[in-house]
Amino acid sequence: MEESWTGDSNRGGACRALWPVIFACLAATVIGYKPVIVVHGLFDGSSDFVNLLRFINESHPGTNVSVIDLFDRSASLLPLWKQVEGFKEAIYPIMQNAADGIHFICYSQGGLVCRGILSTLPNHNVDTFISLSSPQAGQYGDTDYLKYIFPEFVKSNLFHLCYTAVGQRISICNYWKDPHHQDMYLNSSDYLALLNNERPNPNATVWKNNFLRIKRLVLIGGPDDGVITPWESSQFGFYDANETVVEMKKQDVYLKDMFGLKTLDARGDVVQCVIPGVQHTKWHSNETVYTACIQKWLT
Repeated sequence: MEESWTGDSNRGGACRALWPVIFACLAATVIGYKPVIVVHGLFDGSSDFVNLLRFINESHPGTNVSVIDLFDRSASLLPLWKQVEGFKEAIYPIMQNAADGIHFICYSQGGLVCRGILSTLPNHNVDTFISLSSPQAGQYGDTDYLKYIFPEFVKSNLFHLCYTAVGQRISICNYWKDPHHQDMYLNSSDYLALLNNERPNPNATVWKNNFLRIKRLVLIGGPDDGVITPWESSQFGFYDANETVVEMKKQDVYLKDMFGLKTLDARGDVVQCVIPGVQHTKWHSNETVYTACIQKWLT
């Protein structure tokens, strides 16, 4: 009898030890987490997101996560419309196989690529668009990235290059927004000004409706980013002509609801998550950021 009880006890303990694993697998099957698409930023590649993948797999076991391996490293300097078309081609089959929709996590420059996808893809099924430290309102700052790409320029004179046909073939110029040369920006920006409906665009209404298909927009950023300038651009804030930051709700693109941001906010579907102490290259590998700003939306 003692041997029998001991054996049963051991088997029972082993079964109890397996319950967390069994429960996690059942949860993934029953809950059916939506697939997650990750779009990288400037000079990044798919290999940079191993920590983010781990966070997702630990909190949402069984989630299908795709880090799109396109326009890596120096290829990320190609024009953003070219990148939009390439990413759309890779992402669309994943959308078609996801009846309940998908989530976007789009980092840095990738956040603007994702806006281009969302605006121009009429039948997309993106549920939550997570913009991870992305210059959504534009970029204007002397950063290490700027010095690396344009060693002969500083922020005050980069408009001479960016606001030309040649400059618009370089991704960063597609969202360079010099607050002291707004007329040139409006006349020359082939990407951000079109997305924002700040310059004439015959597709503006269609693009706005496409963008509003998302269920939620999560804006993540913080004051210690060190690259996104101003950092409030991650929250759709930006400089005025005096380089004073004007917050999202006082921006023309919001007040005039030029591409749907105000409508989205009125629906209660804009979430702002500001985390101090995070440098730009650390956003996707910071577990606090994941737990506080991303995890709960990936259902």
